Amino acid sequence: MRPMWRTLLAAALIASAPVAAHEVRPAYLQIVETAPERFAVLWKQPIVQDRRLAIDPVLPNDCPPIADPVPEVVSSALVQQWEVACRLDQGAIHISGLARTLTDVMVEIQRLDGQGLTALLRPNSPSLDLGDPTPQVAAYLQLGVEHLLFGIDHVLFVVGLVYLIPNRWGLLKTVTAFTLAHSITLALSVLELVRVAQGPVEAVIALSIVFLARELLLPPDRRSRLTGARPWIMALIFGLLHGFGFAGALADIGLPRDQLAPALLLFNIGIEVGQLMIIGALLALLAATRWAGLRPPTAVLQGVAQPAGASPQGLARIDLALIYGIGALAAYWTIDRTLGLL
Repeated sequence: MRPMWRTLLAAALIASAPVAAHEVRPAYLQIVETAPERFAVLWKQPIVQDRRLAIDPVLPNDCPPIADPVPEVVSSALVQQWEVACRLDQGAIHISGLARTLTDVMVEIQRLDGQGLTALLRPNSPSLDLGDPTPQVAAYLQLGVEHLLFGIDHVLFVVGLVYLIPNRWGLLKTVTAFTLAHSITLALSVLELVRVAQGPVEAVIALSIVFLARELLLPPDRRSRLTGARPWIMALIFGLLHGFGFAGALADIGLPRDQLAPALLLFNIGIEVGQLMIIGALLALLAATRWAGLRPPTAVLQGVAQPAGASPQGLARIDLALIYGIGALAAYWTIDRTLGLL
């Protein structure tokens, strides 16, 4: 019963991942002062499975809209714009319904005098005190961490790298190459030096996970030269693609104009923190399950040939179930995203 229990456990972990694989993208509220005590308001919220989240910004009581906003669907987001005539230096901005969701709201306020305010509102803190002028650009650090942790496709690619590399030094080099690559394309995309459509990028990202899962199921001597001899080159190439995917969230919400460099840097650092959290948690889990006897000594990260009838690469059943689950899920994403382009 123990092998079957381990297999079902791994399958349940994969099945619990969101099928769409997209991270929970934040909503975005931008308030720009266009004239003394007059502000243009932009409200953008993601559409999930063809439905809008039941969240709405609530400004102070003395800031009603001058005219009713007209909603417009742009890509996968609902966009509304309107104007208000008030001071907006006291009171609070509240996001109604946010406490009942799993998403966040990035709020950016730009004033005529050049002063600005950036804050990340969460379900447990859905209000912003306008009387506190302290800049909160550090919110982009938290946004980067959440973007990685909730971006299931990116998480599965990192998990695949941990399984692929047989030693810690090789893993460090490979992950470093992946980090440098996606940092470069993230910056190029956010700074609008390179523009790439998100649809094809998301499809190729899913395909990269299919490729990695296939390599994991092959003995080391039958893997492609790309992953067998220099896996860091493979991670570098795919990292460039994943960087464009990471840029999707920032393309949705933008960056504060007066703090562009630190916001971009903190968002990227947040991604790396989330990535290290995933790697550390997986290595700890592998060590714990091996210590508990749930996998043989040659299983995972070894690639040692086994006697006839043994699992490929000496992988335990729980590892095989995990890798097959990753590959199947990524294959579904690839097909679904490709059909979406057509």
